[in-house]
Formats: sequence, C-alpha cells, structure tokens
Amino acid sequence: MPGWLGTAAAYAWRIIVVAIVVRAAFSVLGQFHRIAVAVFLGLVLTSLLRPVADLLARHVPRPLAVATAVIGGIVVVLGGLALVGEIVAGQRRGLQREFVAGIDRIERQLEEPPFRLPANTFDDLQSRIGKLVSSHRSTLISEAVSGASRLLEVLTVLALALFCAVFFTHSGDRQWQWICDQLPATARRHLTVAGRAAWRTFTGYTRGILLVAATNAFLVCIALLILGVPLAVPLALLEFAAAFIPLIGSPIALGVAAVVALATKGPVTALIVVALIVIIGQIEGHLLHPIVMSWAVRLHPVVVAFAVVGGAIAAGFIGAIVAVPFVAVFWSVHQALRGRTEGPEGGGRRTADAGP
Repeated sequence: MPGWLGTAAAYAWRIIVVAIVVRAAFSVLGQFHRIAVAVFLGLVLTSLLRPVADLLARHVPRPLAVATAVIGGIVVVLGGLALVGEIVAGQRRGLQREFVAGIDRIERQLEEPPFRLPANTFDDLQSRIGKLVSSHRSTLISEAVSGASRLLEVLTVLALALFCAVFFTHSGDRQWQWICDQLPATARRHLTVAGRAAWRTFTGYTRGILLVAATNAFLVCIALLILGVPLAVPLALLEFAAAFIPLIGSPIALGVAAVVALATKGPVTALIVVALIVIIGQIEGHLLHPIVMSWAVRLHPVVVAFAVVGGAIAAGFIGAIVAVPFVAVFWSVHQALRGRTEGPEGGGRRTADAGP
C-alpha cells in the first residue's frame, strides 16, 4: 500500500470519529436545547452585568451590588420596550393613513410605464389573500395557539437565563474553581487555561458586538429621523437586535426600514435607505469590527460566513447567533492550549495564563 494512502486513511478515520462525537454531542444538546440556550443567555448577561457588579461591590456588599446591577438591567430593557410601545401607539393612526396612501401611490406607479400592470391586479391579490385566510382559518388558529405555548417557553428560558446570570455574576469564579478542583492536577491546569481563554474571548466578543449593535442603531436612528421615516426608534431597535447576527442581520433589518420608507415616503427615500444599508455595512466591516473586536479573536469574514450559515442550518435562528462566538471561543482555546503545550521554546505564548 502506498504511504500516502495509509496516511490519508489514518487521517480519514480520525476525522470520522471526531465527526461522530460532534454529532452525538449536538444530538444530546438538541434534547436539552432550551437549557443550553438559557445557559448561553445567562453567560451573555453575566459578561455585561459582572463589570457593573464588580464596580458597585467596591462600595456596597456583593449581594446588594449584584441585585442592583440585575434590577438596573431589567429596568433598562423594560424601559426600552415601553418606549417602543409608546411610540407605536402614538403614531398608529397617522402611520395607517401614510401606509394606505403609500400603497395607493405604489399601485399607481406600477400601473404606469414601464411596468403597466393591469388596474385590477392588486384587487385580485387582495381577494386571493382573503380567500386563502378564510380557507385556512383553522390552521391559523392552531398556529396562534402553538405560538402562545412557544411564548411561554421563551419566557421560561428567559427566567432561567436570568436565574443563571444572578449566580454567575455573584460567584461564577468560585463555581468554576469548584469544577476545576474535581479533576486531576494535569487536566485541572489545562482546563484552567482553556477556561480563562474562553471567558476572555466570550466577554470580548459579547461586549464588542453590543457596542457595534449600539453604534449601528444610533446611525440608523439618526438617518431615519433626518429622512422623516416613521417609527425611526423602533426600526433602530430592530437594527440593534439584528446586528447580533453577523453579515445578514443588519441588511435584513434595514430592508424592513426600506419597505416602511417605500410605503410612507416614496421610492426616493427607500433608495436612500438602501444606500444606507451599503454605507453602514462598510462602516461595520472596515471600521467598527477591526477596532471594537481587537480584544477578541478576529475571525476571517469567510469563517464568519460559514459559521453563520452552518449555525442556521444546524439550529435555526439561535444557531446563527451562537455560531460565531462558539467558533471564536473554540479557536481561542485551541491557541491557548497550543501555546501552553509548546511553551517558550516552541514559539508558543502564555498569554492565557494571565487570566481574564
């Protein structure tokens, strides 16, 4: 047997074994995906709340500092949701009139050159939609009921995430030390290095993407207010939430803003919003990510794209959000363990031993 064939076979069966293990791990996590999502959200909240709690703990007892940080975070989130609800309620009637007028304007433009659509095209479309809704009424009702149960699941996950965040923020370091103490000395050292590198990368990524999302939302809000597009603040908050999905989140959110601009302000404003998609994408890709993400592991855009698509295929919307920080943490741990194994003689670095 040629030597290259034996080498290829040796690599092949090892890759197959690793793939089977990874598949089995994801299958197990799939059975407990709600718990996994809750723990992930708890770690995200911890990375944001812990610096505030550490700062307050210099002046007040640790439990009071943690409670203040958590309650303050809840107030900020609920305040933002209340602001969105107030804006939508205040603009509801005017927005309905603008949408009706905008849709009529779009219909007239499509009936003129170069489109020349028949005048009854949209009337037939509305009648078809009405017939479709009436014929599938039972299905829609069952979907609404299942949506209510899913809402209950979401609230349960959020409550569990908040519960985890409280204890992680209060004494997460002691919990991690207890886990490390249960292992042999050799494995304990490797796990300590890996844990420090993982947490440093995870917190850096989380705080960095939060700053990027806030910057994008601010730019979108200012631009939409200048253009006079309705619901500027809710659309900016949508951009803030969508920015947590790299590459595709911001364009989707700004696409929604473009539709609103088209229906209320006309095609010129909508084209300006589309141009805004390109401009903000360039700012995010060439300025914000290189600067803000400098303390986290910087991944190549191709790796980010594959991670987002692979995460979406494996676990849907949640997978698209989790994929990039998961890949970043995995690569950071790999680099830290390789640096510890090689040591100074092998050109490795011991930066992970310094702790977060």
